[in-house]
Amino acid sequence: MPNTDNSPPMIDRTVADIRQRVGAWRRASERTALVPTMGALHEGHLALIRAAQARSERIVVSIFVNPSQFAAIEDLSTYPRTEAADLAALTALGVDTIFAPSVEEMYPSGFATSITLGGPAEGLESDYRPHFFAGVATIVAKLLIACTPDSALFGEKDYQQLLVIRRMAADLAIPVAIFGHKTIREADGLALSSRNAYLSPAERQAAPELHQSLQRAAATIKAGANIDSALAKARTELSAAGFQIDYFELRNANTLALVVDPTSEPLRLLTAAKLGKTRLIDNIAI
Repeated sequence: MPNTDNSPPMIDRTVADIRQRVGAWRRASERTALVPTMGALHEGHLALIRAAQARSERIVVSIFVNPSQFAAIEDLSTYPRTEAADLAALTALGVDTIFAPSVEEMYPSGFATSITLGGPAEGLESDYRPHFFAGVATIVAKLLIACTPDSALFGEKDYQQLLVIRRMAADLAIPVAIFGHKTIREADGLALSSRNAYLSPAERQAAPELHQSLQRAAATIKAGANIDSALAKARTELSAAGFQIDYFELRNANTLALVVDPTSEPLRLLTAAKLGKTRLIDNIAI
């Protein structure tokens, strides 16, 4: 039966152990959902877990800070790690199992494989973090293969990542349903992220402008304005607010290809920008 007695989740640290546990659930005809995380859990993660619980009898939350998606200049060593708080939150939600492998378990000596990506992985994040999606796709594939869930849930804040993972799972015939969940935000609109902890008080006050710029640009485009002009205005406003912009773009919401006919395609605005030393990403549908 699912974990309903407020006991702490089991913690599996090897692929063999998590496979054995999920296999027993499968033999009992219990559906399993996986919520992959890097820890430092916030309400966005917890919303994913609740959504997973609505569709599955058993929940696995993975906690693994994946070194292969960090470049040498990025924040692997300082990435927030809040193990005690994470365990308390997962216990309160009744999560069944935490899969918390070591780096050596996921990348054993001699590991030499990565996934080559195209389609939705091309452009946007890849232009600024060319290492990123290969690292993400490789670890997510390993997590899906290790945990063998029926479904896995990912937040729409990382919208390009969601499409990359969905494409990868389909292309590699990994038998799992990939679901997205709406972005969870602070009251002022800032998308929840573990990296928000890096923001200074002044930067935190300015940060909601990222979401507000998306909203204004979306309204302008909906009203029929020239797309290039609307995007240029948004970039100018963000720069004036202190952001260093990587991209602020309109793309096809299903493929992330460049928009050919905005009147007939599903549309998504996506942006990434630095505020001080903190890189923030966000997106909204139009």
